[in-house]
Amino acid sequence: KTQVEERVIGRIGVYMPPFENTRLRYGPLKAIGAAIDYNWRMSAITFRSIGRMLTAEMSSENLSGPITIARLAGDTVESGLVDFLKFLAIISISLGLLNLLPIPVLDGGHLMYYLYEAITGKEPSENVMLRGQQIGITLLVMLMGLAFYNDFMRLLGFI
Repeated sequence: KTQVEERVIGRIGVYMPPFENTRLRYGPLKAIGAAIDYNWRMSAITFRSIGRMLTAEMSSENLSGPITIARLAGDTVESGLVDFLKFLAIISISLGLLNLLPIPVLDGGHLMYYLYEAITGKEPSENVMLRGQQIGITLLVMLMGLAFYNDFMRLLGFI
């Protein structure tokens, strides 16, 4: 352990300087532009994170379920209304983008079927759509199971 400013920090002397949180005030038009920019950046981060989890560049332990989301919501409420609203926006964006994944039971899956129909000129067969729905539900149940598993592992202190 090392001594910095008369207090013990870390095992190797690495520490984070105090974080200064600043609030920016915008006029109505500039606020709309800043909100669009913020949402665009959050969307890009969400898509990159999904891609990195699918390619195993990022651990699936980063996936959170309702328990972790509720805990984080409580933490952001304590930070103030603005932080809580930002958190809600991030959750909303993430869920909206997940809904656009090409999994048959989600909206993205329906868009995939519409694209198929636009390209081929015919609807997918009922059997293909039924199998797609079954696969989609299975994938979602597995994803939800992993999210709950991660939540419980966090509660038990393993993650």
